[in-house]
Amino acid sequence: MSIAQRFVAGEGGTHPEDSAALTAFRCDSTNLPWVVFRAAFRAAHIEQISPRARAVLAALARTVDAANPFDAIFARRELLTGRALQSMRTFYRSLDDLEVAGLIERRPQRRYVEAGLFGRAYLHLTEHAASLLGLMEPPRAHEEEPAQTASSTTSASDQPSLSVPSANVADGGIYKDLSPSVFQKRQPGQLPVDLQRLRTLGFFDFLIFKLMREAREHGKRLSDIVEATWDHLKLAKAPINYLRALLRNPIDFSLLVRRRNDEHRADQARAQQRVDAQAVARKHAGRTFIDADGARQFVIGAEGESLTIFSVTERIGRQAAGWEPSFATALASGKLRPATALDLERFAHTQRESFGKSQPCAAPPKHAKPPVTGAVRDHIAGLRQLLKVRGAGE
Repeated sequence: MSIAQRFVAGEGGTHPEDSAALTAFRCDSTNLPWVVFRAAFRAAHIEQISPRARAVLAALARTVDAANPFDAIFARRELLTGRALQSMRTFYRSLDDLEVAGLIERRPQRRYVEAGLFGRAYLHLTEHAASLLGLMEPPRAHEEEPAQTASSTTSASDQPSLSVPSANVADGGIYKDLSPSVFQKRQPGQLPVDLQRLRTLGFFDFLIFKLMREAREHGKRLSDIVEATWDHLKLAKAPINYLRALLRNPIDFSLLVRRRNDEHRADQARAQQRVDAQAVARKHAGRTFIDADGARQFVIGAEGESLTIFSVTERIGRQAAGWEPSFATALASGKLRPATALDLERFAHTQRESFGKSQPCAAPPKHAKPPVTGAVRDHIAGLRQLLKVRGAGE
């Protein structure tokens, strides 16, 4: 007969309340890079310092930039105390322990002279701490031997060296996969050229990309808004607020930009047309042209700056103003052609015939003298007698 108890206290199935308590546990899901994880692990296993100092050093290893381990550690005290699970007083005691051990440096506060204020005091890892945590490569212990022993070293180097993997690190491809060499943050794309002028108004690249997204949400393009309102935008006291207000404006800025571009291209085309016309006029300076009907004759000045037009019905030529574009167009379309000697002779003959057939102007009609009556004669005789009397009295 067995006297042993069949069931021992604590053995058997799990109590339902215990299983519910297990499912209530939560864990931080943060994934640390291999270099940071190794540094925090090494900091937590340094036996020569106190446990509270190890906890703070592990928190600093998680916070410091692994690429630049000697830079200032930008972290608030609340963050470090939360990661080290310590109170504020214990945290400062741990910093004293780390400073005495030569693992950290607490540099004095910097003072801003202009404002008369003190800045923050940042923590720095020492070179010994960075090397101990694996954040920097330790110096090589093996150096090259002198030249006199080169023959012996050459014979030894000819033999294949079999490196034994270390027992402290992962081996082979696993170690390479878990130890990335470069950690790069996500950077924005290249800023469009037409929006780079916003930097002169105090806009940062991230803000410009954000405004581009907001403009797209409003059915607009930020480039069109800046192009259409640049003259007013660069004079605004608060250009950021002014540009945000334009994003909500229902104006079609793309239409304004297209119209402005069309007008600008039209002005350029007219200016180019005037330049080409002036070149054509200078090319044909001093020459005479005649139209297709032979009724008008065009004479260009010696310098190509003036044009005189003669007609078969007019004796005097007329000076034309702004004639270069119309002259170049008529010459290119064939409405004008260079005049030959025969054309000049025919034009002069036609002009003489036109002047010969024209009637001279009639002389103004002469008014008939009124008839001289007796009363008129008597009046004239009286005037003569009066003049003789005055002449005799003098």
